[in-house]
Amino acid sequence: MMARSVEKVALITGGGTGIGKAAALALARSGHAVVLAGRRLEPLDVAANEIEALGAKALPVPTDIGVAEAVEELFAKTKDTFGRLDLLFNNAGVGAPPVALEEITFAQWQAVISAILTGAFLCTQGAFKIMKAQAPQGGRIINNGSVSAYTPRPNSAPYTAAKHAISGLTKSTALDGRPFNIACGQVDIGNAATELTAGMASGVPQADGRVAVEPLMDVDDVGRAVAYMADLPLQSNVLSMTVMATQMPFVGRG
Repeated sequence: MMARSVEKVALITGGGTGIGKAAALALARSGHAVVLAGRRLEPLDVAANEIEALGAKALPVPTDIGVAEAVEELFAKTKDTFGRLDLLFNNAGVGAPPVALEEITFAQWQAVISAILTGAFLCTQGAFKIMKAQAPQGGRIINNGSVSAYTPRPNSAPYTAAKHAISGLTKSTALDGRPFNIACGQVDIGNAATELTAGMASGVPQADGRVAVEPLMDVDDVGRAVAYMADLPLQSNVLSMTVMATQMPFVGRG
């Protein structure tokens, strides 16, 4: 089925694979033109081709979102190409090796914080500059949180700390964006089936020391959740949504 005529412009970080790609396709189906940011051009081009096959516009932009100058260039290309920005999905992120807390190197800590937190902050700044200046004023920002922000896994301090910080960034963004009709919400994701979670099928460490297989959910379910949040009128906002595999060990004690 062909997408509706383009009415809005969305920018997705980490848009070439996994959750980012699923969200990009869902947003394209709902009538968005999509800017795809990520470090590697090849997966961005593949995702862009799939979006264009749906009848939507796509712009792949190789970007390291942890670098301020690269983020500035990303948002400049977005504005030059489409003239406005209606949605930013801060999705990109990486994890550190699952080793004892004291064995995490400073470089590994920095890499996680840069990709998840610094990148989201820089992109939020870029979105604010466009959304505040455009007519009609405003837009929406969605941050990729995680159930790890509430219940961490063993040996996940850098990732969990970064996702905790994303929750604070979401609330500050929602507050600071209020006078300018900029809405901000967060989707907390648990066990979406991507390359990063493939190991869960063979078992992952639990808090009590066991190794257990964990159920996964289709990543397209996350894409549809993001599209739902994006399609709301700006007078309404989903501040926080949890999308998770129904039987994953998150609610309760296992």
